[in-house]
Amino acid sequence: MNLTQRHDFVLLFDVKDGNPNGDPDAGNLPRLDAETGHGLVTDVSLKRKVRNFVAIKHDHDQTERNPEPGERRFEIYVREKAILNLQHQRAYSALKLDAPEAAPELELEPTPDKKPGKEKKRKGGGDDVRKARDWMCQNFYDVRTFGAVMSTGINCGQVRGPVQLTFARSVDPIIAQEHSITRMAVATEAEAEKQDGDNRTMGRKHTVPYGLYVAHGFVSAFLAKQTGFGEDDLNLLWEALEYMFEHDRSAARGEMATRGLYVFKHDSELGNAHAHDLFARIAPTLKAGVAVPRDFADYAITIDEADLPAGVQLLRRVG
Repeated sequence: MNLTQRHDFVLLFDVKDGNPNGDPDAGNLPRLDAETGHGLVTDVSLKRKVRNFVAIKHDHDQTERNPEPGERRFEIYVREKAILNLQHQRAYSALKLDAPEAAPELELEPTPDKKPGKEKKRKGGGDDVRKARDWMCQNFYDVRTFGAVMSTGINCGQVRGPVQLTFARSVDPIIAQEHSITRMAVATEAEAEKQDGDNRTMGRKHTVPYGLYVAHGFVSAFLAKQTGFGEDDLNLLWEALEYMFEHDRSAARGEMATRGLYVFKHDSELGNAHAHDLFARIAPTLKAGVAVPRDFADYAITIDEADLPAGVQLLRRVG
């Protein structure tokens, strides 16, 4: 069933003694705003968790049901170790179309059948690319949800997804603590000889003592029509945002949890109010007397439901 209503949502989640999103360019330190000290979690990180949840849920469901080819609406396009051009090839193979060849990045000598200065165009008509793009939307949940650039190599076009997320930002400034850790083993005999059998490996770990983060999201009914994103996909998105941290445990992310998911549902496709005005109605603040937050209980969540704009409903999925 197609979406006919716009949705905007606020996601609250927290971390305790963990690293919610390390920055590889900064030694995997927790991401933060250098000017204010507020913690950051990228939209890419949150989408990764949604993808992982959908993969876990529907890989299990499909194994149980043993679906026929073509029934797999919930495959994941951007998976760990995936080769994306092979995913593109699947679309052309399933549709029995000739896959276009990738254009070379640079040609030093013009070929006799083309004029100098003209780039070689990829083979395959626009209609084939459109069919391949539609097949990708039908079969891959993350393509029809978040969109994708699929014009690398074998061309399946580009998709602008109906669901978009912002960076998450912590309510208050955070600090990144650095811890020395020890492994009572070494990897090689050479290391053991250097330590005269002591066999210790030293390392470091970065954590945030506590942080409550807020992210904003948007669901466009117009773009949903273009990708085939429907009510079942939307319900799966809410489920993923609610439970994604439960299946993302690691030594760095032992205690992360969704603390609030507040959905503003509009009566129309265009929407009945500005998203930023709606988001301002969800306000996490430190409780009186709390100087340094260390738990979700240190915060009060104020939800302004009075005088909602006409045509807007507030649905509390979590919180």
